[in-house]
Amino acid sequence: MSVPYVFEAYELKAYGLKAYELNTCGLKRNILAISRSILALVLMFAAAISHASAAINANESALSHNVAALSQKESATRQISSLKAHFNKQFLVGSAINSQQAKKTNKDTHAIIIAQFNTITPENEMKWERIHPKPDKYEFSLSDEYVNYGLTNNMFTIGHTLVWHSQTPDWVFEDAQGKPISRLALLARMKDHIHTIVSRYKGKIKGWDVVNEALNEDGSLRDSKWRQIIGDDFIEKAFTYAHEADPNAELYYNDYNLYKPDKSAGAARLIKSLQDKGIPVHGVGLQGHYSLTHPDLSELDDALTLFSTLGIQSMITELDVSVLPFPSEAEQGADISQDLDLQKALNPFPNGLPQKQQDALSARYRAIFSLFLKQQNHLSRVTFWGVNDANSWRNNWPMRDRTDYPLLFDRTNRAKAAYDAVIALPVD
Repeated sequence: MSVPYVFEAYELKAYGLKAYELNTCGLKRNILAISRSILALVLMFAAAISHASAAINANESALSHNVAALSQKESATRQISSLKAHFNKQFLVGSAINSQQAKKTNKDTHAIIIAQFNTITPENEMKWERIHPKPDKYEFSLSDEYVNYGLTNNMFTIGHTLVWHSQTPDWVFEDAQGKPISRLALLARMKDHIHTIVSRYKGKIKGWDVVNEALNEDGSLRDSKWRQIIGDDFIEKAFTYAHEADPNAELYYNDYNLYKPDKSAGAARLIKSLQDKGIPVHGVGLQGHYSLTHPDLSELDDALTLFSTLGIQSMITELDVSVLPFPSEAEQGADISQDLDLQKALNPFPNGLPQKQQDALSARYRAIFSLFLKQQNHLSRVTFWGVNDANSWRNNWPMRDRTDYPLLFDRTNRAKAAYDAVIALPVD
C-alpha cells in the first residue's frame, strides 16, 4: 500500500510539477505580454509627459519672454515718464538751478534736470550783486554757464531778475560819497544794467523777470530805493528798457503771496496800467512758496482767474511746499534756552519725514497740480525752486539748520511719493 501510495503521490507530484511548469510557461508568456503592454503604456505615458513637459517649457519660455518684454516696457515707460512729458500739452515744468548745477559738477541733479524739466531759472547767478557787483565791472562767467546750459539742453531759459530791492548793492543807489544819487543818474544805471545784460543774451534767454517784488501785501507799491529815487514810474522804465534790448523776449512781473486778494488786485492794477501805456507785459509770475495748509487754493484759483482777464499768461515761478511749522512773533524771545527749545520745535524731522507727513505732502501736491490743470489755459509754466530737498533754501529759513522736505525729489535724488501723486494725475 505504501508503494502505490508512493507512486501515486509521485505521479501526482510529477503531474502537478508538469502542470505547474506548463502553467508557468503560459504565465510567463502572459506576463511577458502584459509586460510589453505595460512597457508600451509606460513609453506612451513617458512620451506624453515629455511632450507635456516640452509644452510647459515652451509656455514657460514664452511667459518668461513676455515677462521680460513687459519689464522692458515698464522700464521704458518709467524712463519716458517725467514731469515735462506728462504735462507737455499743458505747461512747461522747470527748476531753479545753482552755479554748481549749471557747471554740471553735480552729476546726480544734472540727470534729474535733464530728464524732468524743460525750463530753468537761475537761482542767484543773474541777480544784480552777482552779475554787476561794481559800477565798472560785470561778471558774466556764471551767467554764461547758466545760459549755455539752457541752450545745450534745449530749455526755455529764464532771466531772473533785472530790478529788485534785495540783493542789489548799495552803490547802485549812491554816489562816491555814499549819498543818494539823482533820479536821472539812477535811471541811467538801470538802463545800462538792463541793456547790457538783456542784449548779451538776446535770443538766448526767452523770458525775463523784469521787476521782482515791488508790491506790499495790501497791493500798494513797496517804498524801495528804486521808488524813493526814481518815483512810481521806475517799473515802467524797467519794462521799457528790457523791451528795447530784446523786442522778442517775454517780460514778466514776479512777486510772492499773489494768491492774497489785495496783493493780486494790486498786481492786476499795475499790469493794466502798463498795458494802457503800451508797455509790453507778457506774464505775471506767482511765487509758490507754500505749506501743507497755506494758501487756501480757492484764493490761488481766484488770482489766476483774475490775471487771465488781462490777456496774459500766469506762471508759478518758485514752487515748493514746506512740511515744517513756522514761528510766530510771539514765540520769538531773547532767552537763549527758549530759542533752543523753539529751534527743536521748528525742526521736528531732522532724521527723515514720517509716513504721515509724506502722505500729507503727496495730497497737498496733488491738490495744487489739480488746480494747475484746471487753470492750464492761462498757465504757461510751473517752476520748482530747487531740484531736490538737499539744495532747497527752505532748510535754513527762517532759521538755520532746519531740515525740510519741500520738493518732489529727496536728498538721494529719488522721486518721492509726492512725485508719484503728481505724475498720476490725468491730463487732457
